[in-house]
Amino acid sequence: MPIGAECADGAVHFRVWAPLHRDVTVVVDDQSWPLNNEGTGYFSASIADVGAGARYRFRIDDRPELYPDPASRYQPAGPHGPSEVVCHDSYRWRHPRLGAAREHQVIYEMHIGTYTREGNFLAASRKLARLAELGVSVIELMPVNEFAGRFNWGYDGVDLFAPCHVYGRPDDLREFIDAAHDHRLAVILDVVYNHLGPDGNYLGKFSPNYFSAGRATEWGDSMNFDGAHAAGVREFFTANAAYWIREFRLDGLRIDATQTLYDRSRVHILADVTRAARAAADEPLLIVAENEPQDSRLLRTTQSEGAGICALWNDDFHHAARVALTRHNEAYMIGYRGHAQEFVSLVLRGFLYQGQYFKWQHKLRGTRAPIIPGCGLVVYLENHDQVANGGFGKRLVTLCSPAELRAMTALLLLGPATPMLFQGQESGSSVPFLFFADHNAELAATTRAGRLEFVSQFASLSTPAVQNEIPPSEATGTFERCKLGDEDLAPNQHFEFHRDLIRMRRTDPAFASQRSEFIEGSVLNSRAFVLRFSAPGADERLLVINLGIDLHLSHHADPLLAPPLHAVWQEIWSSEAVCYGGNGAPPAATAQGLNFHGRSAVVLGARSP
Repeated sequence: MPIGAECADGAVHFRVWAPLHRDVTVVVDDQSWPLNNEGTGYFSASIADVGAGARYRFRIDDRPELYPDPASRYQPAGPHGPSEVVCHDSYRWRHPRLGAAREHQVIYEMHIGTYTREGNFLAASRKLARLAELGVSVIELMPVNEFAGRFNWGYDGVDLFAPCHVYGRPDDLREFIDAAHDHRLAVILDVVYNHLGPDGNYLGKFSPNYFSAGRATEWGDSMNFDGAHAAGVREFFTANAAYWIREFRLDGLRIDATQTLYDRSRVHILADVTRAARAAADEPLLIVAENEPQDSRLLRTTQSEGAGICALWNDDFHHAARVALTRHNEAYMIGYRGHAQEFVSLVLRGFLYQGQYFKWQHKLRGTRAPIIPGCGLVVYLENHDQVANGGFGKRLVTLCSPAELRAMTALLLLGPATPMLFQGQESGSSVPFLFFADHNAELAATTRAGRLEFVSQFASLSTPAVQNEIPPSEATGTFERCKLGDEDLAPNQHFEFHRDLIRMRRTDPAFASQRSEFIEGSVLNSRAFVLRFSAPGADERLLVINLGIDLHLSHHADPLLAPPLHAVWQEIWSSEAVCYGGNGAPPAATAQGLNFHGRSAVVLGARSP
């Protein structure tokens, strides 16, 4: 790697980028060694008297202060303490990298600190067999790099190369990934390249050129990818992407808030990051991006002036679904009605906003995308942001009708886009996921004020009486409430429901194709719609979602409801099956017509009359 401390040939090679400085010295206990000035902003040296496990810091220009390595591989005492030399090849891998294509995946978002009571890599690694049984294929880890304090979502990370000591040592993360590969589960890591956390960030001590103060993000100064000395900054981040892939055998990345990666260079930093990640692996990588403006151009290859991203998060799906399920469209969900037409359009067109005016933002949103492959979008009913943005971290299972939630989950798991589940969702857990960050008192007060201002965009959360009840993010109790126990991960009716749908998604060729061009959709009324799946070589399927009242169709002048030639419809699956906690439903297909039970989903297939 171009930066950091690495064991090589019986010595440790140190290299750090510190342009505009005269000298850099590495200090271990009471010993110190000067690094050689390469004349390019980098300082380096191989030191034979230092080995694995040594704890070191850097001194810059004979100043009294000592700083941790910007590319530290491990911070055993947190971001303010010394860095530790880690030899990455000491771990004995059981498996090669699994790799992950973008097609035929089901993603599971996980926060290591709350997925188990213990809240560490090794404890989480013992809970993976159930995910394989569920049918999940990819684990998406929320950020795991070092942060200040005892707990954090991970988006306040500061040492981007160092797995957080709160979760375990670097080899514990390797064991987690190895254990996932034991179960044929790929692992991708959420990385944050648009800003660094407010506590424990020492990059500016080595160079002010890491940051671009003139283009701040909502979380602080943005990174400098196109200004003075930007080459060193770009190498820092491209090396980081390659590092996680190469040294931890990850199967891909999820890149946070890419809309705030400001870069006017000829080649955008996002394209360089994806290239670097892929160059570090022989296997295909799944690279997913969050992009609030929904810029579909990122899905183009780097040769076609895109970023080489495999799939984009689709907030439109979440917003429409949440409005349909809760009947509320406050704040950034004001542009959604939760009507049947929105879901038909989501399935057939991908994004709802493709350049139209978006009232909430007072500007155009999205880019025109006539055809986006189903696997090019990631859809979800819950994720870390959207659960916590309700102020009290409530899950949908506590906010809406269980029957309607089952029906919408059928669309999530049988539709063409790549579905993502948020930890505990598959078991119907009601454990909240709140915003939490263990900051010092001053920073905690600032963070709380900012958080309350953010949630106040929801009118229902804007009154003083309600805001006084929102749990403080710095409180240990807030964090502890979010932890899943064994009972929250135990197999139950919810688990069986999700497992059966995922199995149908994988084994039924009509659903497995993920090809929107082989799907037709029709609106039955504002709360009901039908999707017809007609993939080549597959038996046709009807998926009917009815979030409204019972529909009894003794006559139905809609060709999408007509059975295939010389066949009649028969019911294959229903969300109201008693085994899932449903109340049963009348037969969907009879000689007298079709019956679509209220608040339910049903799958119909053809049979000979």
